[in-house]
Amino acid sequence: MSPITTPATLPSSSVPLWADSQRKTRFDTWFGGLISPFQLIAPSLRPASTDASFRRYLRVDTAAPSGAKSLIIMDAPPELEGSTMFVQLAQLMQKAGLTVPEILAWDEPNGFLLLTDLGPQTLLQAIDPNQAPPLNLYLDAIETLVQWQKASQEGVLPAYDRALLLGEMELFPQWYVAVHRKIQLNGAQRKTMDDAFARIVENNLSWPSVYVHRDFMPRNLMVNDASAVPGNGASASRLGVLDFQDAVFGPITYDIACLMRDAFLSWDEDFCLDVTIRYWEKARKAGLPVGSDFGEFYRGVEWMGLQRHLKVAGIFARLTLRDGKPQYLADTPRFIAYMRATCARYMELKPLLRLIESIEGIALPNAFAFGRI
Repeated sequence: MSPITTPATLPSSSVPLWADSQRKTRFDTWFGGLISPFQLIAPSLRPASTDASFRRYLRVDTAAPSGAKSLIIMDAPPELEGSTMFVQLAQLMQKAGLTVPEILAWDEPNGFLLLTDLGPQTLLQAIDPNQAPPLNLYLDAIETLVQWQKASQEGVLPAYDRALLLGEMELFPQWYVAVHRKIQLNGAQRKTMDDAFARIVENNLSWPSVYVHRDFMPRNLMVNDASAVPGNGASASRLGVLDFQDAVFGPITYDIACLMRDAFLSWDEDFCLDVTIRYWEKARKAGLPVGSDFGEFYRGVEWMGLQRHLKVAGIFARLTLRDGKPQYLADTPRFIAYMRATCARYMELKPLLRLIESIEGIALPNAFAFGRI
């Protein structure tokens, strides 16, 4: 999931804390060997962001007379978070012309990486939710997305298959319903959920597959002048891209659904529809398999978004209740609203809508209890 930017009140001289003294010793040895080659200013080492996973990021300034003023260190404990896929995907995305962190040094056994710094400002931070939505920034985002999808090749990334899609949605009853809401579904309710999940996955898999970032949203897109610097001779995208280590080969509807139905920011449907149409038109011109009927494509985006919202509601509950990160669960009402809006639009999803409203304690539109409908 997405990095959480460190609060602005954090002192720049803050020393990163280490829960494992042996890991700190291994880090100090590795970091010490980089100070001279990269002209690192060791006392400037500080937290850059935390993460929904077990990774964390540090920022360190450099004394180099030209080039980057700071670099990023990824701390990914190998027993919890492998870094191999991150490195492979960074190279794959660079070849596709995307702006991603460059791997400058990698201690593979210990999971320490030195990366180029794409800057401190995410697309989310560049947006004022109280102002009109910034169409130009979203156009940059869909340009980046189309560029990524055009590079797609089968057999390179893991398949976003039926088992994975269903397994992700299962986090909703497992963590959100049973652990967070403390509700045990009865047989009829469980069947309603299983039937809905099967329909959702069937719709998801009816769309052709491309490269899927899997968390393509404003919090993982960077706005910075460095974004204009091409990588490996390619024409680089205008926005930097982060948090791509879980990329897969799956439905083309996924990343645009992720972008426009964000975990931390909501826009009116008119704006979401406008940007999605612009993406669809650009994707068609690029030869991507989005179909010739926008209405059908938009339906696919909504059903794909529903799969993601069920998954993320479960993940956010797990992050709060298992991992002690309460800030995530505060955003689940946004996901419940997304689910209800989509389910209300399609007759096949009305039973799931009634079940979700029952779980949430929302009064049903008639006097019958869920079990009798």
